[in-house]
Amino acid sequence: MKNTLIAWLFCLPFASCTSPVTQMDLSGQWTVCLDSTDVGMDASFGGKLFDTSITLPGTTDEARLGTKCTLKPALKKPQLLHLTRAYSYVGPAWYSREIQVPSDWKEKDCILHLERVLWDTQVWIDGQKVEGHEESLTTPHKYDLTPYIQPGKKQVLTVRVDNRKRYDMSVNDLAHAYTDATQVKWNGILGDMYIKAVEKIRVESLQLYPDAASRTVKAVVSVYNSSSQTVPVNLSLQVKGKDDGKSYASVETQAEAVKGYSTVELTCQLEDNAPLWDEFNPYLYDASVELVSGKSISLTTETFGLRDIRHEGNKLVMNEKPIFLRGTLECCIFPLTGTPPTDEASWEKLYASAREYGMNHLRFHSWCPPEAAFNVADEMGFYVQVELPVWSVTLGKDSATVEFLRAEAKRISKEYGNHPSFCFWSIGNELQYDFNILASMLGEMKAADDRHLYTTTSFTFEKGHGDWSENQDDFFVTQWTKKGWVRGQGVFNQELPSFDKDFRASIDGMEVPLVTHEVGQYSVYQDLTEIPKYTGTLMPLNFMAVKEDLEKKGLIDKAPQYLQASGKLAAILYKEEIERALKTPGISGFQLLDLHDFPGQGTALVGLLNAFGESKGILTGEEFRGFCAPVVPLLRFPKAVYTNNETFEAQIELCNYGKDELKNSTLSWEITADGRSLGKGKTPAAALAFGHNGGLGKISFPLQQVTNASKLEVCLSLDGTAYRNRWNVWVYPSSVDTKWGDVKYTRSYDEAMALLKKGEKVLFDPDWRTLQGIEGKFVPIFWSPVHFPNQAGTMGVLCNPAHPALSEFPTEYYSDYQWWDAMSHSGAIEVARIDKNLQPIVRVIDDWFTNRPLALLFEAKVGKGKLLVSGIDFWQDMDKRTEARQLLYSLKKYMCSDRFNPSSEVDAKDLSILSSAKNQK
Repeated sequence: MKNTLIAWLFCLPFASCTSPVTQMDLSGQWTVCLDSTDVGMDASFGGKLFDTSITLPGTTDEARLGTKCTLKPALKKPQLLHLTRAYSYVGPAWYSREIQVPSDWKEKDCILHLERVLWDTQVWIDGQKVEGHEESLTTPHKYDLTPYIQPGKKQVLTVRVDNRKRYDMSVNDLAHAYTDATQVKWNGILGDMYIKAVEKIRVESLQLYPDAASRTVKAVVSVYNSSSQTVPVNLSLQVKGKDDGKSYASVETQAEAVKGYSTVELTCQLEDNAPLWDEFNPYLYDASVELVSGKSISLTTETFGLRDIRHEGNKLVMNEKPIFLRGTLECCIFPLTGTPPTDEASWEKLYASAREYGMNHLRFHSWCPPEAAFNVADEMGFYVQVELPVWSVTLGKDSATVEFLRAEAKRISKEYGNHPSFCFWSIGNELQYDFNILASMLGEMKAADDRHLYTTTSFTFEKGHGDWSENQDDFFVTQWTKKGWVRGQGVFNQELPSFDKDFRASIDGMEVPLVTHEVGQYSVYQDLTEIPKYTGTLMPLNFMAVKEDLEKKGLIDKAPQYLQASGKLAAILYKEEIERALKTPGISGFQLLDLHDFPGQGTALVGLLNAFGESKGILTGEEFRGFCAPVVPLLRFPKAVYTNNETFEAQIELCNYGKDELKNSTLSWEITADGRSLGKGKTPAAALAFGHNGGLGKISFPLQQVTNASKLEVCLSLDGTAYRNRWNVWVYPSSVDTKWGDVKYTRSYDEAMALLKKGEKVLFDPDWRTLQGIEGKFVPIFWSPVHFPNQAGTMGVLCNPAHPALSEFPTEYYSDYQWWDAMSHSGAIEVARIDKNLQPIVRVIDDWFTNRPLALLFEAKVGKGKLLVSGIDFWQDMDKRTEARQLLYSLKKYMCSDRFNPSSEVDAKDLSILSSAKNQK
């Protein structure tokens, strides 16, 4: 965090005077000329202004310059790849304005500061080229204008911005520092724009290296002397509390400022009880260095926090206490502008949204944010992971790219390294190819700046790497190890739902902290009410195309239900993902992908929040914090579904990554059904240490009193606190009536048609695979059906819980774990091919790319008969499938009753799509 002031002592003591102006703000009206053919500046240019006006900071997108989009909404590429720029421009653009620096700047150096620009800038004063060019994607572009400025005279300042790709940073431009998938390839200038008057002999930079254990801070002062002589200077360092102004230390020294750059080190001893910085007490200090040379004073202030981040074996440790990263990704998703904000208010909103859902960590995927993001993270106590702007599978093949990244690392360290929130640093995302070069780069970064923990790459698919930490890694980010998965994405479809699992076996022997990589990626249906929110530079043609498709298919009324039902399914999977990580000693955190939507890469709507960071109404922050908080009560139990001749047994655990260890605590549990208490108990806990606390007690609850099929809620809470967690389990009668009554069951199409012709009640249960149905799957679409098209395209069930067919199978309107068996032994039937007006008893939510009306269960009158068609396998291993047996019982009971009276009528010939099942018995 920076707060720089340059002042001159030219007033006599006690005299009334006005502080001199030391900075010229350049924001406001400029002129611009787009140079798409790269003609450049010809000899006649001189220093004239251009014809077109633009407001800076800003972009050509915001000024509606460049190529206007003529695409219409459509369920195809490129509309579905990401949000669409209304106006786009990639190429050189010339920005010009008139300036007049004060006449009293004659004895000063003049420095131009442009906070954020994409790729290359060059600068002219009155048509004369300023020496050098800048090309950082992540740090300010700065120029020394001193030889070209004539104080007191009007001059024309021109900045050429070229946003064309200079280095190959990623496949298909997916790295978030330079992409159209999230932020766009904008042209313009963002953030602070100014010319600053500085002393000829000045503090050029101040790097602070605090030591929390000894309560000291070392200041490395870079002094710049633009004069031709070596001069003596006096340097003083003062440390104060940023908010309370309390003075903690001061030290002075003398040095000589040689021509050019020199370095001076000063160390301050703070008080023994000087506050430390962490997520619970983000106390900040201001360190001010004053350089006095003759009559001039250069004063620079940097903000820092006293914190010690390191690892002890496989534990992350902050100030001698274990920490657990509850993280989500920030992929430069700002859908109104397509550009990262440089104001703190915007970042406060983003971090507050993450904190509302229990987060203490943000990973900046393949980019580094601007200053304001660090400032707010410092103030709010967030642990930030920064990455170089790269996501490459060929890193090392192009030496120029490697050198750019090396230089970019140095710039990031210098510009943002003082921030206490800047705890973690990865070279990039899913990097591949030359790990020798990566090792060399990481070694250089660690040697240059020891204020952060480092990892080679945030996961990799490179053969021989990615399943175990690299030699120099301080922490390891991965999806799996050589011993198994460390996230549920790879197992939730294959394994019966269970809540006694963790990842201990997968991390056995890991010697550095492991953080799980991009956990989740569970797709949620589009929120079409989001469309009017896009009032900026980006158009939601992807959302609009889905809306048009639903309207055409008569399904538009289902969109809000699809959103909520698919979202509820995603939420229970996120819960289990997080709890498995918490139950695993040796895992030090998770990084969700994502708490909010990712509008690029084929429209990956994987969030419980939308791309604006707003809730979709799926799960409140309070509900999410039940399993994502500094302290989380946990239960370990083997399954979700029981019969009432069993006993529900669960082990009580708790993760404590809170502010303090907990003494003499009590954990309370209660089991309820429909709000009615069935049983409760208490477990004393003399000490709850930092980290995972297992074996705290046991719940043993016989289920005989549950005589009807029921959903139970098990709640575990820490007395005297807001920390409580909840789980659903289902209890069914141990035996049910297996009689069919007057219902006929068949798997044969021909037999079903014959029975219907006789006026019978028929439960037709064909093998869905013979119907070319959609494969049943409990877990929803991974990431995006456009980005990953070769996957079963469903997103859970949608049903009416009050439908009498489900009266003995308690359910909400969405998939929960009692639906795992049905979805894992089923296929969805495309009912529109039978009758577009059919209303399924249980609907399967199709992906938003195809929007097919799919049914798991539907009913209809066929001639004199009544038909119920099932896409669920009710014939295999029924003695082992408790849920299937109970659901079948509920269907039979319904069909045997007078309530079985389907409202839809279907002609027998319209059922011909089911005829491929005619040979089944």
